Amino acid sequence: MMLGDMGATVVKVEPPPRGDDTRLWGPPFVNGISTYFLSINRNKRSIGLNLKSAEGQEVLWKLVERADVLVENFRPGVLGKLGFGYEAVSKRNPRIVYASISGYGQTGPYRDRPGYDVVAQGESGVVDLTGEPDRQPVKVGASIADIVAGLYAYQGILLALLARHRTGNGQRIDIALLDGMISTLTYQAESYLATGTSPKRLGTRHPSIVPYETFETKDGFVNVGAANEKQWQNFCRALGFPELAFDARFNSMAGRISNYDELRAILGAAMKKITRAEAFELLAKYELPVGPINTVGEVLEDPHIHAREMVKELTHPEYGPLRYVGIPVKLSDTPGEMQGPPPRFGEHNRNVLQELGYDERTIARFAASSVIAEAEPAVA
Repeated sequence: MMLGDMGATVVKVEPPPRGDDTRLWGPPFVNGISTYFLSINRNKRSIGLNLKSAEGQEVLWKLVERADVLVENFRPGVLGKLGFGYEAVSKRNPRIVYASISGYGQTGPYRDRPGYDVVAQGESGVVDLTGEPDRQPVKVGASIADIVAGLYAYQGILLALLARHRTGNGQRIDIALLDGMISTLTYQAESYLATGTSPKRLGTRHPSIVPYETFETKDGFVNVGAANEKQWQNFCRALGFPELAFDARFNSMAGRISNYDELRAILGAAMKKITRAEAFELLAKYELPVGPINTVGEVLEDPHIHAREMVKELTHPEYGPLRYVGIPVKLSDTPGEMQGPPPRFGEHNRNVLQELGYDERTIARFAASSVIAEAEPAVA
């Protein structure tokens, strides 16, 4: 999707009879289509292609031969059994960038295991770090393992295309959900690697910075960060007790961490006396990093988010006008664009096949023999 946002022509190859599994993931649905599918499939064309048929494989070979990039997320070896492993594909098209995304990667003892976002989050240690210390661990609310893997694949594809510009050759990109999640551990991982002790979950509290966490107010919650002494002193001034900043227990980061429980009781009581809006006004006055804990609805209706074009509307010919999350990468000269809404299953069969050189008679035969498939017409 991100490559499509930036102008790439993306052909989504989907299996009959219904296409991508996520088309059925819900609720919620909009006019019968999954909002999950809608969220990640704009700027793509869909072809419903039976890869178990010889003619379906022939179509895929024609796509491969003219493609710059192939992206696949089967378990290792699955695409190879169909004849489209990296070695075979690169032999036919030495310039192709072949990106494989799987749960555990193309090598290692776990390579053949199936993987999903929630599994990768748990195995990576991220779930063990998430939640309150006296309660069970929880996963991150967003599909962070899937998203991080997609971002790394995007990065790898661009790097490989840059390398191809210099060498003339494509290459294999191997992305694992588990690798991506482990990479997010950063200082938490280094804490263990340096000391041999696994860090513990602390809710929203930071293990090395105090205060840097969530506080309850009269009418909701806010996050506040004070990462240096100036910010700490301003935090105390904003709350009306500047002397606390110089209390011997709290006048250094080490002291605030050592005496966290005492300090948290004082700060928590002060924050509960004011509203969320008052907390923001007081702390922002001192240029402290502060922000509300928004609902998804609140952030997506925020005027700043709309000014940043992070909510955009596209009109689908069947589903009508729909709003989508916008493009986070802002380029001054070659900005991305949301050109087309998510496709119906097999919507572009004819267009893609015509571009590959197939005539109408052959396309009709492919449809009759289930080499290609498309969604049933919508019922009025």
